This record gives sequence, C-alpha cells and structure tokens, in this order.
Amino acid sequence: MTTSVKPIPDGYTAVTPYLIVDGCAEALEFYKKAFGAEEIMRLPMPDGSKIMHAEIQIGGARIMMADSNPEWGAKSPKEFGGSPVSIHLYTEDADALFNQAVAAGAEAVMPVAEMFWGDRHGRVADPFGHAWSVSTHVSDPTPEEMQAGFEKAMAEGSD
Repeated sequence: MTTSVKPIPDGYTAVTPYLIVDGCAEALEFYKKAFGAEEIMRLPMPDGSKIMHAEIQIGGARIMMADSNPEWGAKSPKEFGGSPVSIHLYTEDADALFNQAVAAGAEAVMPVAEMFWGDRHGRVADPFGHAWSVSTHVSDPTPEEMQAGFEKAMAEGSD
C-alpha cells in the first residue's frame, strides 16, 4: 500500500520560526493576549517541568516554540542578552495590534508610524526577549520613492 505524504504539511509554510523561551507556558498565554495567537499544540515533558515543543498560529503563520534547556542546546534570548532576530507580523491594523501587545505586557520599542517603504509600522519587545514588528501595508511606493524616502530618513536620523 502506497501513501502520499506532503513534504510540507497542511498549515505550514516552507519557513517556520522556532522560538526558544524561558517560560514557554507563560509565553503561550502572552502570545494569545498580545497577538491573538491560537494554540495548536503543546508537548510538556513527562514531569511537567518544561514544554518540549509547542505551536501557535497567528493569522496564516505557524510559530514553533519550546522552553530553553541547555541539555538540548536550546537557549533563550535572555541567555544571549537579547535576540538578533525580529518577527515581522502583517496585520489589518498595526496600531490596534501594537496597543494590544503593549497592554498584554510588551515593551513599546518604536511607536507605529508611516514608513517610507509603504507600511504603517512599529516595534515591541516581548517579556521573553523576542523582538516583534507589526505592520499594515498602506501604500506601494516605487523603488525610486523608497530610495528617496530612505535617504531622507537617514538624513533625519530616523528609521
């Protein structure tokens, strides 16, 4: 009997972020409140001390996550002194999502504003050390308009 297994399972895309957090159970609850995440699954360790693997969905995107654990070689941003990675979320209303995340406990890093690349965009840091950008696409500037906007922003010393 031959079965056909999809190389990329339903509900996933070719690239899926995998977050390591110090406090995965708390992070799952935070992401639900901050970003409207839906919890898809969680696999706790047999003793319940840590979450070995969990998945959430925000919009059409899956995010995998687990508790930090040195035995697995899995370290959270806090163990590195921050994260060099930012997760970018497109949403219908960047202002509302930014405010929702801050109300849930995220730190406002950059208020939402119109950006030269055509997005209304802001940034927050979650309590677990991960950086998040929230954007709503509002215009389609040409490459020349983006270059001019970029140069103006750099001359003004802003993002």
